[in-house]
Amino acid sequence: MHYNTSYTKIVTDENLMETIQHGSKDYPFCFYYDNLSLFDFNCIDWHWHSELEFVLVEKGTVNCSVGEDQFVLPEGNAIFINSKVLHRYQCRGQGTIPNFVCLPTMIAPEESLIFNRYIEPILTSSLNYQIFSPNIPWQKSSIQIMQDIITAQNSIAAKELITSSLLLKLWAILYEHTEIIPSEQQTKHSAMLQLMMQYIHSNYPFSISLDDIARCASISKSSALSLFHKYLHTTPVQYLIGYRLKEASRLLSATEYSISAIAQKTGFENVGYFCRKFKENYGFTPTGYRNRKSAGEFMQKESI
Repeated sequence: MHYNTSYTKIVTDENLMETIQHGSKDYPFCFYYDNLSLFDFNCIDWHWHSELEFVLVEKGTVNCSVGEDQFVLPEGNAIFINSKVLHRYQCRGQGTIPNFVCLPTMIAPEESLIFNRYIEPILTSSLNYQIFSPNIPWQKSSIQIMQDIITAQNSIAAKELITSSLLLKLWAILYEHTEIIPSEQQTKHSAMLQLMMQYIHSNYPFSISLDDIARCASISKSSALSLFHKYLHTTPVQYLIGYRLKEASRLLSATEYSISAIAQKTGFENVGYFCRKFKENYGFTPTGYRNRKSAGEFMQKESI
């Protein structure tokens, strides 16, 4: 089995929705054999998608953030991420995480009894994720099924049929052990957070205040601070700076603009401040980052 090298950075739209298509219309399933050390800064950054996601930690230890929660996944553990839930992975060294994603309709067709009775309730519940530990019998069984699905991807004959049947078996175990709780408040919070994130993504080159960010979602500054802290573990202003730096890194890689021009284009009024923040966040000066990208090197950082 070979590591995925088709991409080393998650590409998202202004709402942090991943833009890559996983699988195909007639087979909405895709398997990835990822090594986090091949991604910039050992990190698969914040993103979400409509697909369900199952991740197995085959080697290393992975720091995982899902919504408002942060935790460590040791080697041998696994996790399920529900549809449309923000999440992020990072490790210090090598982190091998075979994973697969699929649309809920891969398990059962929409409007079918199985979908309405056993899939939709989990999709609309407060369950953002489920960790699987080999120390708990039903979770150990789930991990084994995940491993069987991964193994099946090397099969030439009936791979799709085997994968489909195993997914149904895996979902049955998950459903049996899930407490279904509606998530109306969480949905409302998510909508407000996405409004503020979209505002930042659209206006980052300009001067933006905390008042501006909160106003776009029709909430108070304290509520804006609370939502960013709860779900993204940062402040609106820190998120704005981080997004500006991300855009600056893209311009450093893809253009020949001067450092001062890039600072101005990404909303930094002071070049010295831009350079300090860039090195503080990425571990390299803007020039150093550009040189390493030009040389085609993968960059790693111990921790963010």
